[in-house]
Formats: sequence, C-alpha cells, structure tokens
Amino acid sequence: MLLSKILTQLIYPLPLCLLLVPMGLLMRGRWPRLGVMLCVFGLGWLLLWSLPVPSSALGRTLEQTFPQQAEADLPEADAIVVLGGGVSRNSWGIDLKPAADRVWFGARLYRAGRAPLVLLSGGCLEELGYDWPEAPAMATFLHDLGVPESAMLLESESRTTRENALYSEKLLRARGINRVLLVTSALHMPRALATFRKLGIDAIPAPTDFEAEAPSGNWLMRWLPDTDSLDFSSRAMKEYLGMWVYRIRGWA
Repeated sequence: MLLSKILTQLIYPLPLCLLLVPMGLLMRGRWPRLGVMLCVFGLGWLLLWSLPVPSSALGRTLEQTFPQQAEADLPEADAIVVLGGGVSRNSWGIDLKPAADRVWFGARLYRAGRAPLVLLSGGCLEELGYDWPEAPAMATFLHDLGVPESAMLLESESRTTRENALYSEKLLRARGINRVLLVTSALHMPRALATFRKLGIDAIPAPTDFEAEAPSGNWLMRWLPDTDSLDFSSRAMKEYLGMWVYRIRGWA
C-alpha cells in the first residue's frame, strides 16, 4: 500500500520535476545533451500542468463522463453509497476537506427521498499517519445535515477505491440490496463506478464536487501558473493512472 502511494507520487508534475532536474544537472558534465533534455522536460512538465487552461481541460475529460444532475432528477434506489475522501477526524473534532461535497450531496439525496439508507464507506491509512477511520466522521457530519443515525450504515475498513467497493458489496448483499446511488467526486466517478459495477452492483452515478470549469476572466490570468491548477492536474493524473492499473488487474 505505502509503496504504491510513493510510486503514484512520482508521476505528479512537481515530484517528477524535482526528480528529473537534479538528475539532469548531475548528468550535464558527462552527457550534456541528455542532462539538458531532462531539465527542460521536468521544468516544462511542471509549468504545463500549473496553467489553468491545460489543467481544466484535463480534468473535464474525466468530469464530463457523467454530467451533474439535481437530486430530484436521479432515480430512486435501495441505498445511497457515499465514498470517503472529504471528511476526517482529529483530536479537535471534524475536519471538512474540499471533497466534503460528497457527504453534503448524500444528505440531499436522502432528504429528497431517493433511498432510505446511506452507506458511508471510508477507513484510514495508518501508514500515512491517519489514525481515525473516516466513516464515523462522515456520519457525524451527515447527522448534522439532518440524516438520522438509524438511516446510516458504516463501512470503516476500506483504504482504497477497490476496498470501498469490496467491503460495501458485502454489507449491501447481506441486506439484499443491489441498486444504489453512488456518490463521489466527479473526477473520481469513472474509476469508482467501474469498480462497483465490476462486482455486479447496480450502481447509478450521482457525481458531485465538480471542479473543472472552463477558465474565465482575463486571458492572461488563464495562462499564468498557480498552485490550484497544479493540484488539480495531479489529482486528474492520479485518476487516469488508477483506471489503467484497475483495468490491468481486472478490477474495473
């Protein structure tokens, strides 16, 4: 698990740049042309995916796979499955992350009568320093949004999208549930949906947390690098790599 996380980090623009540029500088004495190429590629790759226009375009290729829908437009199901990644717990309480839209949208679906049960799927990655499973933290937030505890089912063991699907499938089958509304970030939905459906779950996409709007405003600002674009590009690349790995392994 930890090794896969480290290898994934190496494809991101910033870590790859920090790897290639020092390598290029070290090689410049003996192989000057190769050294220069590595430096140029590393810096160019970092610059490209720090720009709002390319970053947004990359993200939209994933987010537009399943369009955004209002809760009233989605069909009824037996349960709503909300994947972790947006809420965590620490010694001070609940910490809402950018992807907390997932829990918020799950609450809206429940209150709109789309399903009578909400399954919250999310454990913790102890090797990365997370000591609190995410599902209970999500449940606290969901309760604050008006969903009763009696309508919640918690899955607190999963650490990956694959495990989200595996452990959720067991809980759903035990209750005779097959048709679910799957809630996760739009960027993550293609991989998550394919993984759940691979296990035979009749999952209906209910994406939220859309981020990849076409850049607007001054044309110059759309072509100036920023950290938000770099972060979004990195997460989109992670999803593409994840889909490739899952398909190779037969998980999606």
